[in-house]
Amino acid sequence: LANGEDVRMSTSRRRYSAQFKDEAVQMVVQTGQPIAQVARDLGINEGTLGNWVHLWKQDHPDPEPEVTEFDRARMARIEAENRKLRMENEFLKKAAAFFARTQD
Repeated sequence: LANGEDVRMSTSRRRYSAQFKDEAVQMVVQTGQPIAQVARDLGINEGTLGNWVHLWKQDHPDPEPEVTEFDRARMARIEAENRKLRMENEFLKKAAAFFARTQD
């Protein structure tokens, strides 16, 4: 550095109240806005807000939705259709290979 100057980054950290943190997190959680946008709007670091949101989500996990009888029946139909489509796909692959051999 010029003339032996000692330049140091500020090591002081901004402190935010619990209420501010909660309100910032709720802006992300309730509105669905991106963390980066909310952080810019509030004038805080994106990583800081991201950490707050991450901690909030750990403390407030989404409840697992209950699987209804309708959902079970729908899943069974989808799985049966998937099995049928796989079998048809395998058959078509074998047929294509057979016809490719007989074309020579």
